[in-house]
Amino acid sequence: MDLYSFCNSSTSYRVRIALALKGLETTYHGVNIRAGAQYEAHYVNDLNPNASVPTLVDGDFSLGQSLAIIDWLDAAHPEPRLIPLDPKRRARALELSYQIGCDIHPVNNLRVLKYLQNVLKVTPEQKNTWYQHWVAQGLAAVEQLLARAAREFGGPWCMGEAPTVADCCLVPQVANALRMKCDLAPYLRVLAACEHARAHPAFIRAEPQRQPDYIV
Repeated sequence: MDLYSFCNSSTSYRVRIALALKGLETTYHGVNIRAGAQYEAHYVNDLNPNASVPTLVDGDFSLGQSLAIIDWLDAAHPEPRLIPLDPKRRARALELSYQIGCDIHPVNNLRVLKYLQNVLKVTPEQKNTWYQHWVAQGLAAVEQLLARAAREFGGPWCMGEAPTVADCCLVPQVANALRMKCDLAPYLRVLAACEHARAHPAFIRAEPQRQPDYIV
């Protein structure tokens, strides 16, 4: 398999965690989204029409969108499961993952921030305020979701005794929030879940600074 990824992309980071948890090896291809490499014609036409990362390629099968990739990995390589089979735990794991993947990340990803800065001409301070506002609103909800999951499932992970897609989404979102100097002190459960996850070898292996294309 081939993985097209950018070191600091939280969506790429999710997939790297999932691959590492499943013990799957890939050939890594860095796509520098800061330099616009995702818009190169061969990448858009042959791999990812959304001009984004990550993209996973297995033979003649190419797939973008991190949550779709994780779902496909579960289908093709079922162990360990990242999207739980138990209906209630599955729903809770996806609820938290979508909170991050659909509500927090999309309004703060690089293309949105560049549009704010380059087209709408907001100041750097206004751009940071925008970013921090959506992180604060989103993680406040995540904090409550984690509290409910703790009551229902217990365990040190987001959804109980094993990592799930929820942990794959949470850790990269927190990493980006810290890089953007967001105040995460109010979110004790979020920080505890991330601290636990980041000690796991798969999460360590997936960290941005351990990727061959790492840049600050």
